[in-house]
Amino acid sequence: MSKRVFYALTGRPGCGKTTAILKIVEKLREAGVEVEGMYTTEIRVSGRRVGFSIRRISGGEGTLAHIRFKDGPRLGKYIVNLSDLERIGVSAIIEGMEKADLLVVDEVGPMELFSERFREAVSNLLSSDKHAILTVHYRSKDPLVSRIKRAAGRNLIVLDERNRDEVPDLIVKDVLTVLGRMG
Repeated sequence: MSKRVFYALTGRPGCGKTTAILKIVEKLREAGVEVEGMYTTEIRVSGRRVGFSIRRISGGEGTLAHIRFKDGPRLGKYIVNLSDLERIGVSAIIEGMEKADLLVVDEVGPMELFSERFREAVSNLLSSDKHAILTVHYRSKDPLVSRIKRAAGRNLIVLDERNRDEVPDLIVKDVLTVLGRMG
């Protein structure tokens, strides 16, 4: 394989990491790139955040964390659902490493890091030559997050209001160039 595409996006909560990831995925899929992975979104009831869903890019959804759950690791007011994280997220990473052109993991954050299977899957991704785009928690000092940031090097991008609209296009162009899909 020639050059490996590896990006890590970070930034303050609400800066647009997931939105950027979804734009990248949509544009790459339109260009015929096989993309797999996972992303998380907020669950809101009457405008109030009550949890987070976890979704597989190729289809499938679960609940990552919720204020009403009783069993599981706690992060603030949320209880993390390790079984959905592993059933949706971990399986997407493992299968994506085998089948996809590019793997997306949104996000490697405090909730996801409760799962040893998630940590292992992300660690295996880092050790592979698979093209990947990950989002990481802005302030995390977790060794795995630090490893992702180091692996990204100059492709560690801090998203903010000024660059969040152009970054997806830059990443898509880089991916398509490396995959030989730019005409």
